[in-house]
Amino acid sequence: MKLKKIIRVAVDSPSASGAGTISKKIAKHYNLIYCDTGKIYRLLAYALIKNKNIKNKINFLSRLSKKISLKKLLDKNLLNDDVAYAASKIAKDLRVRKLVLKFQKDLAYNPPKSFNGSILDGRDISSIVVPDAHIKIYITANINIRARRRFKELKKLGKKVKFQEILKSMKKRDREDRTRKHSKLKKTRDSYLLNTSNLSIKSSFLEVKKMMDRKIKEIC
Repeated sequence: MKLKKIIRVAVDSPSASGAGTISKKIAKHYNLIYCDTGKIYRLLAYALIKNKNIKNKINFLSRLSKKISLKKLLDKNLLNDDVAYAASKIAKDLRVRKLVLKFQKDLAYNPPKSFNGSILDGRDISSIVVPDAHIKIYITANINIRARRRFKELKKLGKKVKFQEILKSMKKRDREDRTRKHSKLKKTRDSYLLNTSNLSIKSSFLEVKKMMDRKIKEIC
């Protein structure tokens, strides 16, 4: 599918709402380059966990941020719950966010020429990273359903996890995402709201596709 104009799509969501899977389907259908921006923070957090004795963490992360690639974000170790929590902690540091923001904006505004545009999903994409995105989507779901999804995801990867621990961790993460001082998780006024609690991935994708087809006609 070839579009007449390069488009930017911004997706915000709490964890395990289905945003990643839906965004990948959108990316494939419209030929957009995709990035799960939360994985960037996880990549940096994982590196810090492996290098606990680093004295100047910001310098270390600054060097590492210049080597970020979409391929590195596919590392299965980044799905670990401890890594997720560590990522949420470093994401509060404005110095770290500045390092990550550069990579995010470059990808969003300068996608490879073979793509019709970009789609980024995370916590502050519509409000901070790509505030002028052509299409903004906020995806959410009931927290118990989200915790169950994450539980099944980790079990498939062979991780030894307990549902109640995941639920507790997710509630804590949600609270921090909503209340942190900078780049809070929020739905912007111009974001399309999609609640996936009672929707399959296919149904969720079709809902978004219907909206996007209408928007793309207006844009292009």
